[in-house]
Amino acid sequence: MQTAFYFDQTRCTGCATCQVACKDWNDLPAWTETWIRIDYIEKGTCPNVFASYMLAPCYHCIEPACAKVCPTKAIVKNEDNGIVVVNIAACIGREECGEKCLKVCPYDVPQFEAGQNGRMRKCDFCIDRQQAGKVPICVESCPTRSIEFGPMDELEKQYGSNQVAEGFEWSKRTKPAFLIKAKPVKI
Repeated sequence: MQTAFYFDQTRCTGCATCQVACKDWNDLPAWTETWIRIDYIEKGTCPNVFASYMLAPCYHCIEPACAKVCPTKAIVKNEDNGIVVVNIAACIGREECGEKCLKVCPYDVPQFEAGQNGRMRKCDFCIDRQQAGKVPICVESCPTRSIEFGPMDELEKQYGSNQVAEGFEWSKRTKPAFLIKAKPVKI
């Protein structure tokens, strides 16, 4: 099974509640790591303008390039649920490995702890919350219900298999586990 995110771009208002909730739940310092971003997209010129937002967490790729380049194999894809996790104790740190995982990720997902030779950390689909029968904090906190998660095949049955939207480029190399309801570009 592959766990995936579904994002409804037509509903997202860019409030960043998911980002704040993630930082709070994972006790991340304010101006350091951000495990989920909301990217702002704007195209056109007035009066013909397109504006939207794009969810940018770890997409828990089907073929995670970060796992392939990690020199200590600290990044692994869970065979049971497809979630890409980091064994922080096995990570040798950003200076020691040269940020290989970050350089190979097409989505700039890997984050490093503050300080010298910080170790890599990232979204883990709130495995701790899932084990307690809860949904990921980003899903729970979204006031517009723009974010969902679940088995990719079930999400595809419910929402379709679209992986194309303004502000997101699907990587054939990594195959992100991410489905989108795209906001139509009208400019």
